[in-house]
Amino acid sequence: MSVQLALRLTALVLLLRPMGPWTLRPLILAAAGLALLSPRVLMSSWTWYGLTALLAARIVADWPLPDNHVYLLMYWCLAISLALGAATPDRVLMTSARLLIGTAFLMAIIWKGMLSPDYLDGRFFRVTWLTDERFGDAVQLFGQLSQPQLEHNRVALRPMPEGARLVHPPSLEEPSAFRHLVLASTWGIFTLEALVAVAFLCPPGKRSSMAQHAALLCFCGMIYAIAPVAGFGWLLLTMGLALCRADQQVLRGVYVGTWFLVLLYSEVPWAHLMVAWLSSSTPI
Repeated sequence: MSVQLALRLTALVLLLRPMGPWTLRPLILAAAGLALLSPRVLMSSWTWYGLTALLAARIVADWPLPDNHVYLLMYWCLAISLALGAATPDRVLMTSARLLIGTAFLMAIIWKGMLSPDYLDGRFFRVTWLTDERFGDAVQLFGQLSQPQLEHNRVALRPMPEGARLVHPPSLEEPSAFRHLVLASTWGIFTLEALVAVAFLCPPGKRSSMAQHAALLCFCGMIYAIAPVAGFGWLLLTMGLALCRADQQVLRGVYVGTWFLVLLYSEVPWAHLMVAWLSSSTPI
């Protein structure tokens, strides 16, 4: 049951977030659509070998700038292909899901903690919160920045042509709430990712299994409320669901519910609505 549901959700990810150039996209959509409509196509290893090849071609076509989760999605489709050809597909897929999630989060921790000096000191989120327009509503809501302050900071951080520098550069406007937001996002995400990596790479067992589910559900439920990469959240939750045993019906339901919660995050501009509501309720 968990295997079939995980495969259906994987096909749904491919349909909801079409990817690749126009020459590849119709083939990916057709294969994913057929997998959803036909149980025989869904449970055929050749379907997933074909999707693995198409995703690999998509990575080559967009090289060197494909999205991070496309690599993980390709590995996951390959893991599905191999599992469906094994004597015990559910056990093989569970092992693959656990190792893929654990390794992905381990690589994220190594990158942030050892290879990126601008992450742990807060520079990454200090700049990203201010310059990425997708976070504009969230930074106003949680960082207590007004729209004029946000625009001022974006102008101040705008790169000069050919590396030129201003003699008197404008200073950034950073209220205490924004500094706390930078600190919380930097260390909060790093800590959550470390917990997920440790939980999934520990030797399998009943306690480690519950720690895995708790850490992954917490991460996805919190991070993808703001992070504009719903496809990554859906993929992680799909792999987490593949780890559920046959008797863990409630846990499967929690994963499916969180999967659709991430869908709501991506389709409902809740942060914008909150900012608008707070602005309208603030007395002039």
